[in-house]
Amino acid sequence: MFKQYTLELAGRTLRVDIGRVAAQANGAALMHYGDTVVLSTATASKEPREGIDFFPLSVEYEEKMYAAGKIPGGFNKREGKASENAILTSRVIDRPMRPLFPKDYRNDVTLNNMVMSVDTECRPELLAMLGSAIATSISDIPFDGPCATTQIGLINGEFVVNPSQAQWQEGDLQLTVASTKQKVIMIEAGANIVPEEKMIEAIYMAHDINQTIIAFIDKIVAEVGKEKHTYVSCAVPQEMFDEMKKIVTPEEMEVAVFTDDKQTREKNVDAITEKLKEAFAENEEWLAVLGEAVYQYEKKTVRKMILKDHKRPDGRAINQIRPLAAEVDIIPRVHGSAMFTRGQTQICDVVTLAPLSEAQKVDGLDENVTTKRYIHHYNFPSYSVGETKPSRGPGRREIGHGALAERALIPVLPSETEFPYAIRAVSETFESNGSTSMASTCASCMSLMAAGVPLKAMVAGISCGLVTGDTDDDYVVLTDIQGLEDFFGDMDFKVTGTTEGITAIQMDIKIHGLTRPIVEEAIRRTREARLFIMDTCMKPAIAEPRKTVGEYAPKIIQTQIDPSKIGEVVGQRGKVINAIIDECGVKIDITDDGFVSVCGVEQAGMDKAMKYIKTIVEDFKEGAIYEGKVVSIKEFGAFVEFAPGKEGLVHISKISNERVNMVEDVLTLGDQVKCKCMGKDKLGRLSFSIKDAQ
Repeated sequence: MFKQYTLELAGRTLRVDIGRVAAQANGAALMHYGDTVVLSTATASKEPREGIDFFPLSVEYEEKMYAAGKIPGGFNKREGKASENAILTSRVIDRPMRPLFPKDYRNDVTLNNMVMSVDTECRPELLAMLGSAIATSISDIPFDGPCATTQIGLINGEFVVNPSQAQWQEGDLQLTVASTKQKVIMIEAGANIVPEEKMIEAIYMAHDINQTIIAFIDKIVAEVGKEKHTYVSCAVPQEMFDEMKKIVTPEEMEVAVFTDDKQTREKNVDAITEKLKEAFAENEEWLAVLGEAVYQYEKKTVRKMILKDHKRPDGRAINQIRPLAAEVDIIPRVHGSAMFTRGQTQICDVVTLAPLSEAQKVDGLDENVTTKRYIHHYNFPSYSVGETKPSRGPGRREIGHGALAERALIPVLPSETEFPYAIRAVSETFESNGSTSMASTCASCMSLMAAGVPLKAMVAGISCGLVTGDTDDDYVVLTDIQGLEDFFGDMDFKVTGTTEGITAIQMDIKIHGLTRPIVEEAIRRTREARLFIMDTCMKPAIAEPRKTVGEYAPKIIQTQIDPSKIGEVVGQRGKVINAIIDECGVKIDITDDGFVSVCGVEQAGMDKAMKYIKTIVEDFKEGAIYEGKVVSIKEFGAFVEFAPGKEGLVHISKISNERVNMVEDVLTLGDQVKCKCMGKDKLGRLSFSIKDAQ
């Protein structure tokens, strides 16, 4: 027997089956929303993992292609590594849930979400978020939940709760909000320049709906929830802290950490650690947790000074941005480049333009997303933080940061009709000390403008931090947090936007939620900061997009042809179009509706290719002059090719005003000649004349 629970949510029935499947997991919920089905499980190891100083949580979101009635593409025909969408969904599940586990818990925990059926009206990502919270809440894993998640779309100025796949992609807002009973705990948003007030309204609409879901989860937990198991605490002993303060006073720690240079601070803290190692040399138990103890001592020192004295480690005011610098065209020969520096955070972004045929193909569960025309990739090499390790490709963090910067700029990109290019921006992290994703947004915006991409508006981004005290009213919001303030603070609230509104939000916190005044202040502060960054740094470097693409970028010219003529342009087995491509040195893309794009670096070759295409699709007009190449000589005349696959006959009598005995006496294969169309002959064939074209 199993228990079934239902909730009417946004006009559809949410159904949760408990005890039906996966009984050996610590907690499992088979989630139904419409015909979308996701199995969510929560599992914990019986013992803590040794030798670690963090909570080992792993979140998986598995997209099974059978859920959408598809067989995976490629040779393997089996689901492979997680898609970008799966990774981003896993991160959105992880971020609100991680703070709700005990800080001293070291048992491995895996939250697995398997998408088994997809109804396009009910997004599986939302179901996985709710399923993870329910599976963990009913399990015996220590968890200070429940939490709930709601998504908000914006269609024609009206909010839509838990939008369908199509509404999510086509609307002006993609907002995901997670909440506990009292507070907002996570915000993720992509927006088409939505004003701050409208965004706050949407956030708290979602928060209110989350309260209904939490009450529903509480009911499930009350009936089938397991008693939480006990665990071995990995907390640092209080007596160890007391001894540390005798050896290194709070004043000494304050001097060590309060500097604007990251390397100097690290050297100071290393010296303190060595001093404590010598003092605790005989105490193996304390030595085992010394790293965590120093981290917490440093953290308490920084938080106390910020909260009580409004003193930041680098001496800035709480609303002050670090020194800014920006420049464009720092890399030769690429299509666009820019570098943005904020304190010890530095990003170089390079843009590449290509024909639309090179857009990224997407093979996923969402039928509305099959290609990506704009791609933003973010790289984070170890040297950017003064470390050494081999590059193993992008991790989840890099993919998440790249997606955030990508989402930030999509609303200001020109349409494919206005700018028929596939666009790739790559952000290389040269130096990192906080909020590289926001620096990537600024750098990529400038790089796109330098490449000649006609952006609708400039976009900048900044992050705000938070340090909280014992009450909801005891807090300090920090503008432009550096790495130390991110590590030791309670929030990383990233917002990107234009002068008119927000394009993206990503909020991470380490506490059990934010009050509305904190959310509103953070959004206000990020607006002030991004306007300052644009006015004082970005605009002096490049104020508007360049009018044309760069010298080394491909050029594209376009035309529209009758779709019924596409076959003539392509030719049998591509013979005609390939001949044009080879002769003119271009790339040609043709859409099903007859939209033709000719791409190349040399204008002459592009013009020649376009002339060929127009010649192929247009009917010959009597009296018009055409230029072509002699491709065949017969006794009765010569065949002239005006474009690949399109020829006409010049009768021997039409070659010259003088009598011609043999065609070879006047014409040679390969000759370029001008011909006049004389209309149809007695047999209904088009006739051409060289002599009448003189």
